[in-house]
This record gives sequence, structure tokens and C-alpha cells, in this order.
Amino acid sequence: MKFAIKFCAVVLLFFVACKQGVKQNKIEISKVQELTFVSYGDKISNDKVVTAKEMLIKFEDMIVGDTINIKFTSEIKEVCAAKGCWMKLPLTEEKEAMVRFKNYGFFMPLDSKGKEVVLEGKAFVQITSVAELKHYAKDAGKSKGEIAAITTSKKEFSFEANGVLLKVK
Repeated sequence: MKFAIKFCAVVLLFFVACKQGVKQNKIEISKVQELTFVSYGDKISNDKVVTAKEMLIKFEDMIVGDTINIKFTSEIKEVCAAKGCWMKLPLTEEKEAMVRFKNYGFFMPLDSKGKEVVLEGKAFVQITSVAELKHYAKDAGKSKGEIAAITTSKKEFSFEANGVLLKVK
């Protein structure tokens, strides 16, 4: 009789342990399925994000010297080919934002062109010098002729990101 009770207890314990193991696996799988972004820089969330078009409206209301802290999303149009130290994000087909990373504390993968990002940081409007524009053109792999054609400074919509989420799914 004692043997039967011990046997039943062991079998019951086995089934309970197996059932708990299945629950743990389901939790781990769902966490993996929820992972859709790789984080760079400061840890940020993908909530309370404005669209690229909404960001353009905010940029157009700004003048040189204005800054706002904001989070927005867009698709990467271009990444620095040298080391991923900047990226350009379209706001519309004709307008874009130039993104640099706070204190050059992180860089984006060189193959991230065309991927969606969420970034958080400081938006501002600035006048970019000819020398800096030529530097960016060189980083982007532009030809000597294209670089030489840059002769005037440019008003740019700029962004200093403290954190970026790169969509992977």
C-alpha cells in the first residue's frame, strides 16, 4: 500500500513538473515573438511616437536655434557608409532629417538602409556648412564630382538621437 501511494505521488509530481515546463516554454516563445526591435544607445520604448509627416510639421514650425525633445519613426533612407555614424530619414519624398547620435555613443549597422526605426532625442533646425556637407557626401560614398558640386550651406532638419530602435521583423 505504501508503495502504491509513493508511486502515485511520484507520477503526480512528474506530470506537474512537465506541465510547468511547458508553461515556461510558452512564455519564452511569446517573449521571443514580441521582440521586434534591436536597441541602440539609451533604452527607449516604441510608444507615444509621432510619424515622419507629423515630425515634418513640427520641424517646419521651428527656426534655427529651436529644439524639442521628441520620439518619431521613419524608414532609413541612407546610413554613413564609413561606420554608421549618421543616417538620413525621409519626412516626405522631398524632405529628410539628418540624424546623428548623442556623443557618438553608438552607431547604426551599415546594412540598415530601408529598415524602420523609432528614435528618441532632440530635434532642431540648423545651417550646415559646405565643409560639413562635403564631409557627409564623402562618408556616403559620393563621387568627387558630386562632392565638388556642393558649394552652398544648407538649412537642415537635424536630430540628435539618444536611443534608436531598429525594427528586425
